[in-house]
Amino acid sequence: MLVGVPKEIKAHEYRVGLTPSAVREYVAHGHKVLVESDAGAGIGAHDDAYRAAGADIAADAAEVFAKSAMIVKVKEPQPSEWVQLREGQILFTYLHLAPDLEQTKGLLASGCTAVAYETVVDAKGGLPLLAPMSEVAGRLSIEAAALALRRYNGGRGLLLGGVPGVAPARVLVLGGGVVGTQAARMAVGLGAEVSILDRAISRLRQLDDLFAGRVRTRYSTLAAIEEEIAEADVVIGAVLVPGASAPKLVSRAMLSRMKPRAVLVDVAIDQGGCFETSRPTTHESPTFEVDGVIHYCVANMPGAVPVTSSEALNNATLPYGLALADRGVDAIVEMPGLLEGLNVHAGKLTYKAVAESLGLPWTDLRSLR
Repeated sequence: MLVGVPKEIKAHEYRVGLTPSAVREYVAHGHKVLVESDAGAGIGAHDDAYRAAGADIAADAAEVFAKSAMIVKVKEPQPSEWVQLREGQILFTYLHLAPDLEQTKGLLASGCTAVAYETVVDAKGGLPLLAPMSEVAGRLSIEAAALALRRYNGGRGLLLGGVPGVAPARVLVLGGGVVGTQAARMAVGLGAEVSILDRAISRLRQLDDLFAGRVRTRYSTLAAIEEEIAEADVVIGAVLVPGASAPKLVSRAMLSRMKPRAVLVDVAIDQGGCFETSRPTTHESPTFEVDGVIHYCVANMPGAVPVTSSEALNNATLPYGLALADRGVDAIVEMPGLLEGLNVHAGKLTYKAVAESLGLPWTDLRSLR
């Protein structure tokens, strides 16, 4: 199969769908790889590195989309990209369709087969292709919060860990999954006072054991959220409903309970965000203020550290991408977890949570098994 890797064009996105080492694996499997010139520049992998790995270099994205049977990306296709997709072509990338009606319509119109990293599952029901970027985003969320708290950035002027004789900042983490755990780990490491809210008591027990009592765990209710945000200097939104729009856990009315110039970091923004007042931002202009509260809502946080992110992502996606290249659409049926990754196929929306979020009909393709 001819596998294509276009350069990412979303604002300040420096990751790449295939690293040179991943390309070498595809070539070893007998596939041809076509990489757009400078696609790997953001991770310091220039065209010669890809040629050495066995890839051919395309002059532009149009050549990649026109010639390739499968497209491997990182971020969701932009309008200029989805119009180049075609019937029978496989797209393997993050999609985050639930809050994005226009992209969904574009993929449906293309007739392509779109497999979303974020909904592929493993044998234990986990999300193996979302997890590495969730780990990166969770850790980055605390770095972002620390910067946003600085007075010259509009924040309260607090140091997360405080100093002897001065209380540390209070960090509230909404959601105890991968993002929330990594955020808490970083915040605790910096000396902040940390609380985690979640609705799975079993997970709260695990977190209590993991952090050996160094974080406060609470069952998540409206009352608990209201109480905690009133004391928080930083709130990390780390909730996830696989494939679906994120629930709005913090309403605009709740902002009035918060400290002036407190910071909200919405890691769920790719799925629509978990704060009512969230809207996507970029690394170029990452924050905005609503009712005296600073919001950080960058939709591609891991893109800020593309070397780490690209390597971690490729480690996770490689076996699935090779399966798709080796067996085409048949791999979606044969390989556990890939069918759950199928969001669009031949003009049909095939992921129920996305369809429900967008109010569109869906087709259950599990019968393919």
